[in-house]
Amino acid sequence: MIYVHFCGSWGHYTCLSWLPTYFSEELSLNLTEAAWVSILPPLASIFVTSIAAQLADNLISRGVETTMVRKICQSIAFLSPAICMTISSLDLGLPPWEVVGILTGGLALSSFALSGLYCTHQDMSPEYASILLGITNTVGAIPGIVGVALTGYLLDSTHSWSISLFAPSIFFYLTGTVVWLAFASSKPQNFSEQN
Repeated sequence: MIYVHFCGSWGHYTCLSWLPTYFSEELSLNLTEAAWVSILPPLASIFVTSIAAQLADNLISRGVETTMVRKICQSIAFLSPAICMTISSLDLGLPPWEVVGILTGGLALSSFALSGLYCTHQDMSPEYASILLGITNTVGAIPGIVGVALTGYLLDSTHSWSISLFAPSIFFYLTGTVVWLAFASSKPQNFSEQN
């Protein structure tokens, strides 16, 4: 859970910090347009969150194992932005507003993590869920410092948005998916001392 939280935060924080500049410099949107379109992914995430929650609840109520539901939701949360970032980083000659739409859709779908990773803490231990989330969230905050700065450094060095912003995020989304699918479990754990 710690690594997966780190991976999700990398994509989230770097995009939150650098997308306005990307929209302005790479897609040639003026500053006002870049500012307005930068709020589209968070707004779309509000809508996607309710869909993800209903989907997860419906699957569990139909008897799908909770661990499987968490794996499905987290895979959607990671693979969607990875695919959309890959498409955006390729030189396909897409108009700027299509790139904005693709990135908005991918980043909005990352809200499926709320029905994946973020529910797993509670699934594993309702008693210690806050402590588990505190641990994973502490590590998950590191990309907000390191990732944002590294993106800027890579951008200055390479002058490539694909290498600086998208490639690291895609890497973490893909490796996070592999780790999640291999090791995630919603099996309840008893962390209390046994007498």
